[in-house]
Amino acid sequence: MKVTKYLEIIKAPVITEKSMADKENGKYTFKVDPRANKIEIKNAIEKIFDVKVTSVRTINVKPKKRRVGRYTGLTNRTKKAIVTLAEGQTIDLG
Repeated sequence: MKVTKYLEIIKAPVITEKSMADKENGKYTFKVDPRANKIEIKNAIEKIFDVKVTSVRTINVKPKKRRVGRYTGLTNRTKKAIVTLAEGQTIDLG
């Protein structure tokens, strides 16, 4: 697979208080393509950041209802992946 393929799977890191607290335990949270499976996510993280992934947990985030004036709609559905790294490895998120 090409590197661009991996960059299409991993959209962005999730930067929240909870995800930063998990970072101390070697867990990192990323927004990923909703069609990606755990194996593809693991391979993408390992190739992009050059680390060893021990486990991947995924969460499908359902769309929420939103209103703008008289128009109603839904936000986009997304998928989050919580990636656990091998002992002693880290990812620099900036």
